Amino acid sequence: MTDWKAVGVGFVIMLVVGAGGLTVPIVGQIGAGLIGGFATGYLAGGTLGNGAWNGLVAGSISGIVVSLFAAFLGGLVGLAGGPLGSLFGGLGVFVLGIVLTLIFAIDSALAGALGAWVKD
Repeated sequence: MTDWKAVGVGFVIMLVVGAGGLTVPIVGQIGAGLIGGFATGYLAGGTLGNGAWNGLVAGSISGIVVSLFAAFLGGLVGLAGGPLGSLFGGLGVFVLGIVLTLIFAIDSALAGALGAWVKD
């Protein structure tokens, strides 16, 4: 069962750490997923599977939100290239965002399992 309070806290942590992690593009985002996933799993507690599930949900939601925001910004920046530039700019960033979502989800699930294990 999903612990929405833990998922919400992990989501906020991922966004805050991820925003600060923009200075180190790949490492900062992976670190945000690990820290937020660990916090989610720790707060959710229970079995390894429960921690992993809650970390996965928090990582997926934050990855989707970041992807949508980045695609919107890519579309705005792409407007300089006309309508076709906007389409390709937003779509390219969105595809990259899907990869980011997978990264957030996977490392958050692993860290969530670790967080639940540490708590118990």
